[in-house]
Amino acid sequence: MITIEHLKKTFRKNKVEAVKDVNLTIEDGEIYALLGPNGAGKTTTMRMISTLLTPTSGKIEYDHVPLEKDEENIRRRIAFLTNEIRLDGQFTPNELADYYGHLYEMSREQIVARRDQLFEYFGIKDFGNRRYETFSTGMKQKTSIAICLLHDPDTIIFDEPTNGLDILTQHLIEEYLVKLRSEGKCIILSTHILDLARRLADKVGIVVDGRSVFEGPMSELASSQNVETVEEAFLKLYKDNHEEQTIIGKNNK
Repeated sequence: MITIEHLKKTFRKNKVEAVKDVNLTIEDGEIYALLGPNGAGKTTTMRMISTLLTPTSGKIEYDHVPLEKDEENIRRRIAFLTNEIRLDGQFTPNELADYYGHLYEMSREQIVARRDQLFEYFGIKDFGNRRYETFSTGMKQKTSIAICLLHDPDTIIFDEPTNGLDILTQHLIEEYLVKLRSEGKCIILSTHILDLARRLADKVGIVVDGRSVFEGPMSELASSQNVETVEEAFLKLYKDNHEEQTIIGKNNK
């Protein structure tokens, strides 16, 4: 379980408030869809949850333990996948599995067993000795997901995991996310594809201009805004909460 309260992130160098007040609760055995327009602060929020960025203020707790109190151990339980973090193209999937497995202090037997299981599912096994840079977009994404999940993390944070993929690869990844949910994993999924969120998400959090504006069951999103569809609810929340972004101190000159 992850609890986030009044999370804020200010990048002082550029004087930008990327995240102003985000509040989320993600349960184990749940797919949580984090939605919002471009620039809403979703990726920055996910980077803070995954320990890659330090919040300016606010609270992040894993199973009621503050992140800063046990950051190293918590980090070992997380998988974070984003298109901005890429695997080295010169390595093969087998080499990548060995490298990341050793980073997580897995034994050789654990690495091989977990690698074979994931590579078999994602159709990578026959390409284990080919360089990553030679793969198609779909094969790269499947390899990235397999490597991210190699250490069997409790928390999975995926930023746009199906973006740009063909329908067969999308379906394969969606099926695996459902499998992870059935295993009790805590899953956070950021996506611009509302239909994907509608199919997979148990709960949704919507962020506009760096602030949480809705959290609740996906099934109740439309009715909570007195509209017929998820798309209409999203647009209404955006229009009701959007404000012009301002640079810190701009109005104090």
